[in-house]
Amino acid sequence: MSIDRAALIAGIDRLAAAMERDFDMLNTADGALGDGDLGVTMTRGMRLVAEKAPELPDDLGMALLQCAQAFTKSSGSSYGTLLATGLMAIAKAVKGETELSAGRVSELVATARDQMQARGKAELGGKTVLDSLDAVASATEGLGDPEAVADAAARAAGEALDAFRDKKATVGRARIFGDKSIGMDDPGMLAMNSIVKALADRQE
Repeated sequence: MSIDRAALIAGIDRLAAAMERDFDMLNTADGALGDGDLGVTMTRGMRLVAEKAPELPDDLGMALLQCAQAFTKSSGSSYGTLLATGLMAIAKAVKGETELSAGRVSELVATARDQMQARGKAELGGKTVLDSLDAVASATEGLGDPEAVADAAARAAGEALDAFRDKKATVGRARIFGDKSIGMDDPGMLAMNSIVKALADRQE
């Protein structure tokens, strides 16, 4: 099984539904360590992407670029901008392709991670979404079977969230809370856990 336009649209539908479901959870988590609007950012963004979905082209690069553009229309939040940056990096890497094998997931997630890291000027290990993406890229490396890739990605996102919960945030807005961030989920990592599980169709 490969990733094509139909698979992309199905993933968008699952992701939009997941963001509606997690609206309050993400706002609450973000309220403890940020502006309290992450649920708003993700829900509004995915609503616009879902509206755009029926018009997406077969070219996956162009389709992902249009998704990134639609998402950024809803919000100027830093998290939304970072996600769009990662999505655009993947879009550039797959421009002109209409099908992707599951074996490309690790490489493409790493591409998004690197571009987001450059844009956000953050280091790995700081308890941010970058750590979630790094875990997913590592866990899926060398895997080609779609089910194995989906399982590994979903598991890695959850394990990264657990691994960093009791660490202090040293990057981004959350760092100003210092020791208060220990024992709390980073909102961006929490959102990425939901995103990965929705895309992998491994809902909890």
